[in-house]
Amino acid sequence: MLLVLHGEDLIVTPFAQVLASLRSVRNNFLCLTNVPVSKSRRSSGVATAVTPQPKNLNPGDEAYMKLALETVEELDWCLDQLETIQTHRSVSDMASLKFKRMLNKELSHFSESSKSGNQISEYICSTFLDKQQELDIPSLQVEENTERSKKKEKPRHAGPGTTMSQISGVKRALTHTNSFTGERVPRYGVETLHEEELGRQLGELERWGVDIFRIGDLSCGRPLTAVAYAAFTSRELLGTLQVPARTFLAFAVTLEEHYCRDNPFHNSLHAADVTQSTHVLLNTPALDAVFTPIETCAALFAACVHDVDHPGLTNQFLVNSSSELALMYNDESVLENHHLAVAFKLLQNEGCDIFINLHKKQRQTLRKMVIDMVLSTDMSKHMSLLADLKTMVETKKVAGSGVLLLDNYTDRIQVLENLVHCADLSNPTKPLPLYKRWVALLMEEFFQQGDREREHGMDISPMCDRHNATIEKSQVGFIDYIVHPLWETWADLVHPDAQDILDTLEENRDYYQSMIPPSPPPAPIQTSHSGQDDDRPEQIRFQVTLEEGEGSEECEGEGDGGM
Repeated sequence: MLLVLHGEDLIVTPFAQVLASLRSVRNNFLCLTNVPVSKSRRSSGVATAVTPQPKNLNPGDEAYMKLALETVEELDWCLDQLETIQTHRSVSDMASLKFKRMLNKELSHFSESSKSGNQISEYICSTFLDKQQELDIPSLQVEENTERSKKKEKPRHAGPGTTMSQISGVKRALTHTNSFTGERVPRYGVETLHEEELGRQLGELERWGVDIFRIGDLSCGRPLTAVAYAAFTSRELLGTLQVPARTFLAFAVTLEEHYCRDNPFHNSLHAADVTQSTHVLLNTPALDAVFTPIETCAALFAACVHDVDHPGLTNQFLVNSSSELALMYNDESVLENHHLAVAFKLLQNEGCDIFINLHKKQRQTLRKMVIDMVLSTDMSKHMSLLADLKTMVETKKVAGSGVLLLDNYTDRIQVLENLVHCADLSNPTKPLPLYKRWVALLMEEFFQQGDREREHGMDISPMCDRHNATIEKSQVGFIDYIVHPLWETWADLVHPDAQDILDTLEENRDYYQSMIPPSPPPAPIQTSHSGQDDDRPEQIRFQVTLEEGEGSEECEGEGDGGM
């Protein structure tokens, strides 16, 4: 790292180095041009602005040329730093905060349009924004006896024999043996009477929008095993892992057994769909030969395991109900941490360790990548992921190279995290009949949570009340504010490879917009404009850009406080 002197201080952090150099460039510019400092925006109200001492420099003099050359060199260094700076630190935080402010503004207007708009806004805010809640410090100063009584409280769902030091299944105990009992390795990884037809369906595995529901039927309820086996074998990853097919299938079948079949949405069919989508996205021409076999293996493995043992409830529900999992993981990415723990625990089952022949360094790297990718499927991290991806895309554009340089772990894992995140949010980009089936399944899972919340006297989560949900409008808002900005940015990254996907997404959005039922006529006591926004086919898509005017930088006080 280049060291920069600022006065008598040695600057070592990248952002401070750039800032110090830019101040030096500014001072040199003033000396070279003799611009009156009083006319500078930084001349007033900036205590740290140092006014350069006047120098007798004339254009063409040796001292003048020397200072000019030094200024250009220092400015070039700053540009080099900004082009290569890691986006996972302060730059990421700045972009993420900006996106949140922009989205907050859009949602505040949307929520004012109608009651349903408010419900959809609450759902998006509670699900896709990583809220950093501010604590009221005075309220933490409780009486000593109150503090003691709180310590005696037990988690609402924890029984007297609950053990917090062990990984346990949500609805049943984890098995400690592998679930593959076949004497032979089936051609497509699963025993089925429809082998030929299953083979035809799996032959289209590299096509976006394959009928995963049909694969589920033909595989006798084992779509994840069939898809994972097909994806890994087609890429010859079993050779990379140096494991026999029997070991891989032992893990795949055991993994699929630990997806909850009772969940309408978060079951092994969803995992198979995300795995297949990840497989297709990894084949994107723009990413050709970019990732190593180990990285590809990690991405597919992360997709396979990313929702294992999902209880069919949201992170927020688990936190609000003081569940055992929320206590185990300190309310942070509760489900995602659990999915990872279960997945790596299942590798310890007899005959299930598909990574057993990897070198220690390879195994550690793969594990780290899988952890990073699965934790990124926490939907509350969405805006941070999007901000990082947008920063990468725009940096590539500004640099003018047009080449995606992924020459460090941070950049490579950033793309893989967003790739799996895109796959996890790919339902709206699939052919409409498939998308509609996924919507129905997800809403039923939401409604079941709402029924449970109603039964326990809890506040019903947004979009979880089966008696008061607006499915069509919720999908339009979901696409406009969440899915389209993500996929639009991904399409920019891999341009033009994802244009067809983006086109399908926009067609599906238009379909759901057309299906929004017209608003009832306003009651006499209401104002004449009440409810009129519900059936207005406006394009309210959240535009993602880092170029924002000063006026739009300001966030509205009340709205931002609720984020």
